[in-house]
Amino acid sequence: MSKIKSIWQMMKRWWQTMKRWWQRLVNMLRPFFKWLRSLPWYRLAPLKKLNPFHYLKRMDWYIIKKFIGTYIYSILLIISISIVFDVNENLAKFTNYHAPLRAIVFDYYANFVPYFANLFSPLFVFIAVIFFTSKLAGNSEIIAMLACGMSFKRLLRPYIISAALIALLNFYLGSYIIPKGTVVRHDFESLYKNNKKNTSASNIQLMVDKGVVAYISQYDDIRKTGYGFALYKFENKKMVSQLNASVIQYDTISEERYHWKARNYKIRTLKGMREQITSGNEIDTLIQMEPMDLVFSGGQQETFTSPELKRYISKQQERGSSNVVQYEVEYHKRIASSFASFILTIIGVSLSSRKRKGGMGLYLGIGLALSFTYILLQTISATFAINAGTPSMLAAWIPNILYAFIAYFCYRQAPN
Repeated sequence: MSKIKSIWQMMKRWWQTMKRWWQRLVNMLRPFFKWLRSLPWYRLAPLKKLNPFHYLKRMDWYIIKKFIGTYIYSILLIISISIVFDVNENLAKFTNYHAPLRAIVFDYYANFVPYFANLFSPLFVFIAVIFFTSKLAGNSEIIAMLACGMSFKRLLRPYIISAALIALLNFYLGSYIIPKGTVVRHDFESLYKNNKKNTSASNIQLMVDKGVVAYISQYDDIRKTGYGFALYKFENKKMVSQLNASVIQYDTISEERYHWKARNYKIRTLKGMREQITSGNEIDTLIQMEPMDLVFSGGQQETFTSPELKRYISKQQERGSSNVVQYEVEYHKRIASSFASFILTIIGVSLSSRKRKGGMGLYLGIGLALSFTYILLQTISATFAINAGTPSMLAAWIPNILYAFIAYFCYRQAPN
């Protein structure tokens, strides 16, 4: 109870500080706005055209507020239900593994909610559009807008602006914020849900540089240690040197990347018909490989931000690795999922903008069916890329391409 009170007091102080800073900012800018109001109207006219909000009318703001508000409401509603089911399913595991309440709330559910909200964002967008647009049509508001001479294309403007805001938010969260939280959530699951990560690998062969091949007989990711290590260097398809070590360990505290320590090592250098051998107990060396290159676990691609994914894919392709398809699919899927907001918004508006006697029930059912079909198609197309050799970019964009045709057909049939 005392912790809750201290957190509440801290939040109150933070809020009061923010109010003071906001008031100071307003007081500083007040003379500037007063000067602007004193200028003649013809001097301010060109500035108004540069303001993007100048082109948004009261009707646009009305639809944007309805769209964003219904979208947030649907997320809160469905995610709340998901949390209740998840607690019911995992409560026994949390109790058996003695998971602390703070870790459950801040490490697991604080990262669980953004992940699934972003994953099912197309579903939430579609539900939001269908729900409030059907209500507008039922109240004859859309009929009044079209009767005043507004075209259906003009009616779509606030919808597209709202979809763009949601798409940008989804892309930013999925590319930069959620991957970091997924690392914390996976660590929690490995500790308190017995979802053990893959922490070892055997018989690893990796091209670490041009003409340089590394081999590790057994690798332990917990200790960052490999056993039975060999490093071969080739020039003109001939081996020129070889490094053997019984143990190799990654230096986690070093400021440099690729810093390894080899113990009980032996270096063979070949110069023509001569051979030079050097041995010792320990040597520091730079080898262009990291622990993440040696052990692969399920869902590892979800823990990388988009820049990290791009660097990892290019590095693995240079090494000739074939285990990058799922990483490429994840990279392109983050971009494609953001564009789904535009496509599903157009479909939703086109379906629900016509007033019918049946109400919104039919459209809500169609919306749920199309949204779940879109999410299912995303999973199937990713499987095609991983197992059937479909290009990764095409696999990520197949759902958007198919639904773009549906959106165009619905748009052509929409009322004008």
